[in-house]
Amino acid sequence: MRVYVPLTLPGLAEAHKAGELGPGPLTAYAVTPALREWYVSDDIEELEYAALSRAAAASLRLLAGDPGAVRRRVVVAVDVPDGAATADPGQGLGSASLGEVRIASAVPLAKAASVHVDSGEAEGDVAAAADALGAADHGDDDAQFVVDGAEDHELLWYGVQEIPGLVG
Repeated sequence: MRVYVPLTLPGLAEAHKAGELGPGPLTAYAVTPALREWYVSDDIEELEYAALSRAAAASLRLLAGDPGAVRRRVVVAVDVPDGAATADPGQGLGSASLGEVRIASAVPLAKAASVHVDSGEAEGDVAAAADALGAADHGDDDAQFVVDGAEDHELLWYGVQEIPGLVG
């Protein structure tokens, strides 16, 4: 099963140094039944993109909590055994938790398929979005517009062998 783990660049550096994503439990995003139902699609590529987007939004939340981190969203795509990622059925179809899964233990970085990171051009919009996140969560429409602006930037694809260049 492919899961998408949200990180920051400092988090990616720690994972690279440790050789694993963790410790567990890890929050990740995947194509869950709730995500399939919400997006009403059978196109696996569309659904995986939706899960990746959910992880990018979670990465933005991590950035909001780490003012010293470079303002780039980071998502690591990892392949785990089918039973390793579990969704909380009690979360239902709430949009905040769509696609969210838990992985009980650390995952070797060797299981990573790819890394997705914002370009340098996105840093200004991502920084503004991280700063506006709290107000957006409290219903401020202008702040939500700023947060949505980060989503206008596509994450760039990197091979796992490129991690040292991303964190160095």
